[in-house]
Amino acid sequence: MHSQAAAPVSRRRFLALSAAGAAAGSAALSGCAMQVSSAVSGSGETVTVMAKSDDFSPELIRQAQKEIGVKINTVLYSTSKLIAMMTNGSPPDLVRGVGAVDAPYFAARGVMEDLDPYFAKSGVLKADDLDPVNDLWRYDGRTQGKGPRYGMAKDFSQDSMYWYNTALFDQADVEYPPELEPVTYEEWLDKAKRLTRRRHGQTTVFGGSYNGVLTPNLLASLTVAAGGSLFTDDFSRVDFTSPEARKALGWYVDYCRTKVGPSIIQPDPNTWDGPTFQANRLAMSNSGYWLGGLLNTDRKLAPLSRLAPAPVFEGGKRISPCQAGTGFWIPSGSHNKDAAWRVFEWFFGEAPAKARASGGWGIPTLKSLRSLMPSQEPYQKRVLRVQEAELRHYSVIAFTPYATADSLLALFNQIAPASMSGSMSLDALARRLNSAMNEQLKRGKEQVG
Repeated sequence: MHSQAAAPVSRRRFLALSAAGAAAGSAALSGCAMQVSSAVSGSGETVTVMAKSDDFSPELIRQAQKEIGVKINTVLYSTSKLIAMMTNGSPPDLVRGVGAVDAPYFAARGVMEDLDPYFAKSGVLKADDLDPVNDLWRYDGRTQGKGPRYGMAKDFSQDSMYWYNTALFDQADVEYPPELEPVTYEEWLDKAKRLTRRRHGQTTVFGGSYNGVLTPNLLASLTVAAGGSLFTDDFSRVDFTSPEARKALGWYVDYCRTKVGPSIIQPDPNTWDGPTFQANRLAMSNSGYWLGGLLNTDRKLAPLSRLAPAPVFEGGKRISPCQAGTGFWIPSGSHNKDAAWRVFEWFFGEAPAKARASGGWGIPTLKSLRSLMPSQEPYQKRVLRVQEAELRHYSVIAFTPYATADSLLALFNQIAPASMSGSMSLDALARRLNSAMNEQLKRGKEQVG
């Protein structure tokens, strides 16, 4: 395997990366763990992994050393730190990333190693065993979902699905959604209104949350569900004024404006859905299968919690994408690619992957590990039935390579609140978003060349 290091990232590439680096930190990189595996050349190797603090427990690092004889050195994920390490010619050997938004961004800048030759020779990770969600980590120089593989997801969910609490539905006398058929987005919002409880001006129960993983890829997914595309064919521009994107944007603004759930104008003090759902203060949570990992630990709540298919727009397409696909990639400048690949194999295909699959914190990204998903209890069997039926509706929603999702999120969060509070029309919002985001995308396209 070619293990020589590539040249350090050029000044031009550095500018292309750092343009959005300031914004590209926390939110775009959420939800993945990583470990090491036995180095091809035997023990004693050290692999530097850039990850978040909860990705690697000390126990997992010890397990890696014991099982594969590789020492893991962790560096806390930071986009600016990553850029600095790459431009200095000493990048990490493995980097955490969110496939749905990071893969096209970094692949277009030529800093990711093409992993196809490694997959071709692997006895652990076989191409025909890879779940289609791993196509989020493919990029052919033009479109996400095709071409070489640059990384892999550790596990995944179809992030437009939602959980609901049957006890809160019963209290509000609201009928449950059908088990295998989607409700419309309009019906979902109507239920959320009926499920919301307020007392003395305070919301005591949120009817439902629907924020996706990050607003820009939520809106990209909603636009496809409405029958269109948020991005132009070459991904160099957005158009929120197209009928489909306007419908998607209008629905999300309505969701925020009606205050049935958490949003930028009504933040959840818990900052995410898990604790609020557990406290019986959230009737529907737009979290995919992975939330089951938390619910399975709550013996009282788990039997009351059900998973439902992703909604549809009237007359639109039935789609159920993954908005994250968090995993790892190997920088093309890594000095230790073969040992990094062994860690990659171990983490994605051996003991850590099996442990994740059996915990219910996500769907395994190897089809051969699906049988490990929790199915002992009747409520787990029900969740699994809904999830397995939903897999048929999965598809990659391609994201632009010309801006980070975080940089587009920052623009959205600056501009959109005025519309959510009723002081800006939807058409004005669509035009403002086009203007601001297209300026950002234009700069990114110029830098990539």
